[in-house]
Amino acid sequence: MNIIRYTFRGFVSLGFMISLSMNVASAQNPVKNEKTIQIPGNNPASGTTQQELYHFRVGKLKYGGGGDWYANPTSLPNLIEFINGHSNLKIAPQEDVVEPGSAQLFQYPYVYMTGHGNVKFTESEAKNLRMYMLSGGFLHIDDNYGMDKYIRDEIKKIFPDKPLVEIPFNHPVYHQQFEFSGGLPKIHEHDGKAAQGFGVFDKDRLLLFYSFETDLGDGWEDASVHRDPPEVREKALKMGMNLVIYSINN
Repeated sequence: MNIIRYTFRGFVSLGFMISLSMNVASAQNPVKNEKTIQIPGNNPASGTTQQELYHFRVGKLKYGGGGDWYANPTSLPNLIEFINGHSNLKIAPQEDVVEPGSAQLFQYPYVYMTGHGNVKFTESEAKNLRMYMLSGGFLHIDDNYGMDKYIRDEIKKIFPDKPLVEIPFNHPVYHQQFEFSGGLPKIHEHDGKAAQGFGVFDKDRLLLFYSFETDLGDGWEDASVHRDPPEVREKALKMGMNLVIYSINN
């Protein structure tokens, strides 16, 4: 039985620290005495205020600069459905929109960022993002083709003292739940280059994952959007699950 023990470290603004034991290998074999965490609904777009029973929610970053942060609207709901269906995790089915300078950011163990164009963080937003990640949060930046020439400078703004480096294939992020011995899977061609996973580390902990030349989010979208073969979509979803599991396990 594959048991993952995890803690949301550093999420002081929530007023609690969570430690769960779960079996992410099979939804048909739930762990006895599994705790269900009661988290207030916090989706400002829907106006949800009632208490909802989920282990956690995920966020989607609404950034400035003109880039289409809202791209791939079906991606995260599909990824969440995949994770919920392949584990006994219970993630809220719809992501929340969160801004980089907001205190709300600290409610999410995993925050996703995508788009095709310009990205611009203010100094205060960069500082807040840095604090979020150093406090235990995890930011996944997914280049939707066209973001690369902008995002690298913004990553330097967040972490001027930490380099963005290519992540070795033996890193745990590629082996959390599904094996990717060759590193990040190639989902869309873009410029025909090999897919690459870059990251920023604090000691041994990966704070930020930047997926480049692959576009995982396109692979998560509804099958009718890009008409990717089932096996390609499955690779994208499995790698996405690895990233979310890593975010709650480290």
